Amino acid sequence: MFGLRQASAFRLPRLMAVVRFPWLTLRSQLTLLYTGFFLAAGIAALAVPIFTIRTSFPQGASPSTIALINAGARTQIIRAAVTLAALVAVSLPVGWLIAGRFLRPLRAISATARDISASNLNRRLDTGARDNEFAELGDTLNSLFGRLEASFESQRRFVANASHELRTPLSAGRALLQVALTDPGPTVGSFRATCEELLALGDQQERLLRALLTLACSERGVERWESFDLAEIVGKVILDCQHDAERRHVRIDAVLSVAPATGDPSLAESLVVNLLDNAIRYNLAGGHVALSTRTTDGRAVVSASNTGPLIPADQVDRLFQPFQRLGSERIQNTSGYGLGLAIVRAIAGAHGATLTANARRQGGLHIEVSFPPQAQPALQQLVRARPQG
Repeated sequence: MFGLRQASAFRLPRLMAVVRFPWLTLRSQLTLLYTGFFLAAGIAALAVPIFTIRTSFPQGASPSTIALINAGARTQIIRAAVTLAALVAVSLPVGWLIAGRFLRPLRAISATARDISASNLNRRLDTGARDNEFAELGDTLNSLFGRLEASFESQRRFVANASHELRTPLSAGRALLQVALTDPGPTVGSFRATCEELLALGDQQERLLRALLTLACSERGVERWESFDLAEIVGKVILDCQHDAERRHVRIDAVLSVAPATGDPSLAESLVVNLLDNAIRYNLAGGHVALSTRTTDGRAVVSASNTGPLIPADQVDRLFQPFQRLGSERIQNTSGYGLGLAIVRAIAGAHGATLTANARRQGGLHIEVSFPPQAQPALQQLVRARPQG
């Protein structure tokens, strides 16, 4: 049986690639192949003695001797035909049973996989203690279902949080309009104040939608690879964010060395923008931000550190999830949405970069993104297939 299974696992696929019967089930095709194999083996085994008899006439044999030999050959042929017929009659049901037993794990896998849906992704295939190709297939599918479950759960949380974030400014705008309409003594000043508040809410929604779009584009991956210098990008972003840092009384210190990398320059700029924006936004009055770029072992590295509130070490990873903030920052800081670090993580994953984050003992975060060494385009395309997160 072990030898037969080995033949099924390694030889049958090659035979099936040559001889195909698309109108038959796989079990029927395997049965025919088993039967054909036994039939060919039987023909080869029975044909040898028959041809030996026909070619072994003695020299100078009399006609009666030749007739006797021919009669014996005909008898052997008839017996061989009967034996072959019996062999085929036996091999068909035996092949059917063997093929059914061989395909039983596959049928169980198919039936269980059909039962698993988006609402039941926590179920897994039972691969048992087998160590064969079907067990490997089951493990592969279980791994796939696990990734799908995590992805769907992440999408549910993301949609719920996004709905809440979008609903809040809409509800606030509706309340402002209702107050303005029910005001018994409206003035130009009150209408102007209401319009200014509505414009501020509109700007808030626009920033949220822009952040969501950036996150979606980052998770889609890098479509066009180009060479760029991280130091130039960081320098440009610092100039753009300097006014916001001064308004919040945050000092920016930068040490920039040439750091060539490969990827999407616009996404790399979004990564740096969100790194710096997060470091400025979640900082202390009079605090500072330290930015640096360097090249280490052929890898372009950008790092950002800031002063800020103390962050528990077990909460650092949660901050890189969408719409996640630390403690009561959701109430204290309404200008942020908790998407900045999620965007940083998505862009780093799209480039195959290594992202490390640690809570500083004095408060704040130290985040470092290390881009992979510059590679050939063919190798760069493989980065897009890597799982993110």
